Amino acid sequence: MVTTTTWTIRAITPEHPDPALVRGLVAAADAVVVDRWGTDDFCTSETEVLSQLAHQEYTGRVRLVGVVDDEVVGYASLDLPVRDNTHTGWLDLGVVPAHRGRGLGTALHGAALDAARAAGRTTLMCSVDQAVEPPEGPGTLAPSTGVGRVRADDPGVRFARAHGWSLEQVERHSRLDVPVDPDRLAAFRADAERAAGPDYRVVTWTDVCPDAYVDSYARLVQSMSTDAPVGGLDLGEDGWDAQRVRTQEQVIAERGDHLLTTAVEHLPSGELAAYSSFHAPARSTQFVWQDDTLVAAAHRGHRLGMLVKAVQLQRLAAERPDVRRVSTWNAEENRWMLAINVALGFRPAGGAGEWQRPLA
Repeated sequence: MVTTTTWTIRAITPEHPDPALVRGLVAAADAVVVDRWGTDDFCTSETEVLSQLAHQEYTGRVRLVGVVDDEVVGYASLDLPVRDNTHTGWLDLGVVPAHRGRGLGTALHGAALDAARAAGRTTLMCSVDQAVEPPEGPGTLAPSTGVGRVRADDPGVRFARAHGWSLEQVERHSRLDVPVDPDRLAAFRADAERAAGPDYRVVTWTDVCPDAYVDSYARLVQSMSTDAPVGGLDLGEDGWDAQRVRTQEQVIAERGDHLLTTAVEHLPSGELAAYSSFHAPARSTQFVWQDDTLVAAAHRGHRLGMLVKAVQLQRLAAERPDVRRVSTWNAEENRWMLAINVALGFRPAGGAGEWQRPLA
């Protein structure tokens, strides 16, 4: 425990998580999200926090909170991969607006870095959200990719630069209002099916991947770690197998969340060639995350990306008709996937700078 005259930093232990601290962490994190985005779509829940603490098979969790007069007013969430990329950690840090500028953010940052060093990590990464991506010009910063911008005077950007972080990538947040016109979706699907030809067929599932596809699906998910652009971030391949897929499905089910997945099978080989997944959080009936979308390298050029996304949106309208908003994130240099999103009606709606810091 570290104490000053005004606040205390406390850890939430996985073995016996203090309910008051968990509630406080959720309230503080949600306050930061709403202040940045003006919406509660990206908020968390006590169920989600407790689930993260309970399931550390693939990612270790360190949760620190800053407390003032028994109220949690800041937090540092540190995720530590335990099987791959074990030199890294991901940090999410925030202080509620009324308590900023008093040193708590710096103290939480230092405590998180100490925890990462103690776990043997040499590199940390974090995201700094922005509700609007600025146009190129004075007062902006570009990442090492040269694509995308952040405002140099944004408080989160200033904090990151002052504490030794470097900007390595910019991601675009895109927003889609649904339902999409069904005739447009049908046309997109038909065009994509014609381009794909008879060697490919669509398969779908809800929540649990069929046993017949789980190994092939795990290989596709693993490819996300090597095929998706990562800019200058020091990331290597992330291993996936059937057991990891099943563990993820179990965790999501325990939270009361749901997955809607569409894939494309390559009939001559029996392998899955592409997939796209929606993550529907239990806390909202009107919002879903667009999770990964990937086309295997050997099967690109057949419009499979458009095919899985069009089918996904058709399924969403039929199976979850209350949903009104979809959010997705893509690297600004991923022009192929961004082009598909724009064609479907996604519009730019801010994003995030991806930052990196050595721990030496």
